[in-house]
Amino acid sequence: MKLKVYADRMSQPSRAILIFCKVNGIDFEEIHIELSKRQQLSPEFQAINPFKKVPAIVDGRFNLFERYPADVSRKAKIHAVLDWHHLNLRRGAAGFVLNTVLAPLLGLPLNKEAAAEAEKVLTSSLSTIENIWLKGDGQYLLGGFRPSIADLSLVCEIMQLQLLDEKEHDRILGPHKKVQTWIASTRNATKPHFDEVHNVLYKLKLRLSLKQSSQADGERKSGIKGPIISKM
Repeated sequence: MKLKVYADRMSQPSRAILIFCKVNGIDFEEIHIELSKRQQLSPEFQAINPFKKVPAIVDGRFNLFERYPADVSRKAKIHAVLDWHHLNLRRGAAGFVLNTVLAPLLGLPLNKEAAAEAEKVLTSSLSTIENIWLKGDGQYLLGGFRPSIADLSLVCEIMQLQLLDEKEHDRILGPHKKVQTWIASTRNATKPHFDEVHNVLYKLKLRLSLKQSSQADGERKSGIKGPIISKM
């Protein structure tokens, strides 16, 4: 039976797994679970994954860890990066984007204090990636010469920042040139799958930009008063 991957491309872990499968030539069927509609909470999906999370992989013989390096030491280091990611980078990036961009789309209020706190975690995480995880001879995490599942997982997380406006995006990522180079390398090494999977973010960014432009035009027009006729 064909491998089934239950995913939502707005979800960073989903994008990482989808790119991983595509790059490695794994034949699979992608089944969309729309998080914004809370489909992950349905009884049908809970029967697949009782933790109600995506991605979920259904195939009795498939084991993601079989694609990890055979070297036990390197495998342990990749696990360490992934553990660090969920407690640091994910908390910072997801929290910042949620409280600066996504909250209104989900019917939630923006939280400036939460955004400021998340930004601190995000900035610290980007520095950690540069100073600790991107050390070694190779251009990828842990000095690797090709991207691992850890590279995909972390890069897909940072790609959430694409939803920010250009000025804000550059403010956050601008100081981290090494991270930018690593993102570009991972993207190039996994194309065309990387951009195809991330197209959902590019489309949403366009929608947000058009909406902001429309609102700005409306505000400018509402501020225009009728012509002033001077008396001679």
